[in-house]
Amino acid sequence: MKPMSTPNSDQISAIVRRMVRECCALNGHAGPLPTSPADLFHSPAAKALKQEIIRAGRKLWQRQYVDGNGGNISARISPQYVICTPTLCSKADLDEDDLSLVDLNNRQIVGARPHTSEILLHLEIYKIVPRARAVIHCHPVHATAHAIAGVVPQGNLLPEQEVFVGPVALAPYETPGTPAFARTIRPFAKRHNTILLANHGIVCWADTVTHAEWYTEVIETYCRTVMMASQLRSPLPEIPPEKIPDLLAMKKKWGLPDARFQEESESEAVPAPEFTSPDGMASGLNQAVLEELVSTVTAQIARFLDSKHEKCG
Repeated sequence: MKPMSTPNSDQISAIVRRMVRECCALNGHAGPLPTSPADLFHSPAAKALKQEIIRAGRKLWQRQYVDGNGGNISARISPQYVICTPTLCSKADLDEDDLSLVDLNNRQIVGARPHTSEILLHLEIYKIVPRARAVIHCHPVHATAHAIAGVVPQGNLLPEQEVFVGPVALAPYETPGTPAFARTIRPFAKRHNTILLANHGIVCWADTVTHAEWYTEVIETYCRTVMMASQLRSPLPEIPPEKIPDLLAMKKKWGLPDARFQEESESEAVPAPEFTSPDGMASGLNQAVLEELVSTVTAQIARFLDSKHEKCG
């Protein structure tokens, strides 16, 4: 009989997060459940996501990662529905009335303004990566320069890049907004949270809108730094190979994907996010408090399992 493998921290945290949300719902903190897509779109959980999208949009514009009406942001609020930004709107000018609710088949369910024409790219990621809860597409200059040149930046140069992003994929060019364009990320999305889009820009996915926006900053800073460092010295000296496993252990602990991880079997795969209510959140529980609780309990469970494993070994 094959021995049972010890679950990793990402699997544990997914289970803990689900249990916490269920406990909140049983204790009456989740509030009344939305009974329609319109109710869902106007729920407290949706309002929190909308505000997070607006904040991320302004950060992208302030950092010059988008210009004109470029870029788009989405957040998954339930297994069926996604909140996304509109077409033809500067990310600096977003407000809640600009956003809309779409389903995974690209049907706009609620919203006064037409949704982004590039939502197909986002929906493809949500279908391929069930644990993805937010997607950002934008055009930061230095990362986009690499995408135009068809050059994947050299790896193993900065710890932050290796932990939060890791090896970068380059998807081939297709006309933006088309199904063919969305399909270009299929070979990469599961094992890369950040993808260069040839002759276009980048796309990042994460568990929150804020984290997806962080990854845009990490990859843009990395590409800029590599370009500058390459003018000083070439080839660039990499982090010692024997130190890379330490960084990979950190990102595995935090549940971040990496192309260097062995392909997980179906039984070991990270569970897809479960939604204990149509709005997908325990809206009465502050997100920061939730994550702190999940992190603490996960660490305690991991230590317990490690100690048991050592005794059995």
